[in-house]
Amino acid sequence: MWQGLQYACRSHMICWRLQQWALQIRIRLAAGLVLLVSALFVSAMTANGQETSLVGIYQGSELTDAANQLGQGGYALSDGTQVSFDKWYHSSWIDMRFEMLTQLSDDFGLLWGASTGQRAEKVRIQPGVKLGFILQKRPTPSTTLTLTVSSILGGDLTERPCTADYGAVGGFQAVNCRLAASQLPPADTLKYMANMNPSRLNLDLRFRAKF
Repeated sequence: MWQGLQYACRSHMICWRLQQWALQIRIRLAAGLVLLVSALFVSAMTANGQETSLVGIYQGSELTDAANQLGQGGYALSDGTQVSFDKWYHSSWIDMRFEMLTQLSDDFGLLWGASTGQRAEKVRIQPGVKLGFILQKRPTPSTTLTLTVSSILGGDLTERPCTADYGAVGGFQAVNCRLAASQLPPADTLKYMANMNPSRLNLDLRFRAKF
């Protein structure tokens, strides 16, 4: 069944490099769009007299780690050719995100940010937007209660299939790249494609006291 298993562009480095170049261009365009929207948001807040500060800049996430895990390993084709997952799942750009805080009052602020996402040939992390708020109360002069609520829109990780040639019997079929050499029928391997979401809702409640 697995005789003659071949992948499109497997022996054509020029084709593979063109695909990588196209992916990098799309990443830069997505990152530029995210930064443009963020800049417009900051400008609007500044015009209204609101104070906006940078909370942090981060690179990588739990979904980045998951994408790296997908790229580990490989297998051998029927003709002995070694196939590594790394070339399909490795991204030259690591998902980067930033968080900002726009203070509306002494006890309330808007928490917002965005992420650029990252792309490889067979796995993608989409750009995302983070929205939330921080509410602070002082039950007594020496104690502070802080509630942080945030949500992430977008930012999903999705995996794409390979196209494999199963010879005269099977022909060309879509198959999970990581399971193409398994005993599963090609259609069944698609059930195990990675599809993950970031944490959609985050709640953080903190109590601080001074003695």
